[in-house]
Amino acid sequence: MTKDYYEILGVSKDSSKEEIKKAYKKLALKYHPDRNKEQGAEDKFKQISEAYAVLSDEKKKSNYDRFGPEGFNQQYSQEDIFKGFEDIFGGGDIFDMFFGGGKRRNSNRGSDLRYDIEISFEDAYNGMTKEIKVEKLDSCENCSGTGSENGKLISCEQCDGRGQIRYVRQTPLGAFATTTTCNKCMGEGKQIKNRCENCNGKGRTSQIKTIKIKIPGGVQTGSQLRVSGDGEAGLRGGRSGDLYVVIFVQPSKIFKREENDIYLDVPISFSDAALGCEIKTPTVEKEVTLKIPSGTQSNTKFRLKGKGFSYLDGYGRGDQYVNIIVETPTKLTKEHKKLFEDLKNLEKEKPLLDKILEFVKG
Repeated sequence: MTKDYYEILGVSKDSSKEEIKKAYKKLALKYHPDRNKEQGAEDKFKQISEAYAVLSDEKKKSNYDRFGPEGFNQQYSQEDIFKGFEDIFGGGDIFDMFFGGGKRRNSNRGSDLRYDIEISFEDAYNGMTKEIKVEKLDSCENCSGTGSENGKLISCEQCDGRGQIRYVRQTPLGAFATTTTCNKCMGEGKQIKNRCENCNGKGRTSQIKTIKIKIPGGVQTGSQLRVSGDGEAGLRGGRSGDLYVVIFVQPSKIFKREENDIYLDVPISFSDAALGCEIKTPTVEKEVTLKIPSGTQSNTKFRLKGKGFSYLDGYGRGDQYVNIIVETPTKLTKEHKKLFEDLKNLEKEKPLLDKILEFVKG
């Protein structure tokens, strides 16, 4: 579901940082789950905290405004969004709510991976679904990622299996309960009884995995797609990292791309330019008929609306521009030379275009 962070906070795109902060503070006080026990309050608090984490950071806000919600979400995971973010109440409880156990638990998170893929110009235009094979550390099949033989774990004595220790913190806005990760079980609530020999207690082994990715139309060289959870598995059941697929687009033999527009040079004869004609011109999808008016000059561009690349935010397409190249004859027969001599003589009496049209039409 697409998230409109401005709508969530009830602010406009030109709101100042102070206005954004003020809006967040008001909503956070209203929906903080330690104050609001209504159903849905916690989810609302998460939404407004995520929105503030993005809009309060100049770089993230700029990328969000530039690429839109869909394009932004392809580049950032939730950990990326909250990296460096400390909300008005302090960052701890926000991380606990989003990542289930806070920052220390995330130390078991698996590494992110990068996979480079080369696709054709046409696939970048149309979009595609592709299966790729990635070698990575994945959950151990013998212990189901627990690191314990046969998956058997015992409850942590320090936190009684909760994985968290709760304490109350005083802030200028009042008392707020915060949870921290248990340092004995690292937030897992369980401990290894007998170490798994297959993975040596780490809960993961090297494997080759087949992953299906969907590449949207409109990508270009350097575009990144984030496949959530398809990075390396975390230690002993920790959260998996993400897979970042970096796109490289092969150049086309005939088309050139600038942003979301496509450019194509089409040569026509001197007489077709003078008299006008209809030509078949290619687009990435199919050939279309283009009417060339009489008197068209070389380097005149004609626009084919909507024949360019899709915008990654899902709104509209670019255009295709057909650049006409008028070819000047280089090898002339005696008959050709005679015709051009006649044209040259006519140039002394009438404007060039009128003379050409009059001469050719007889």
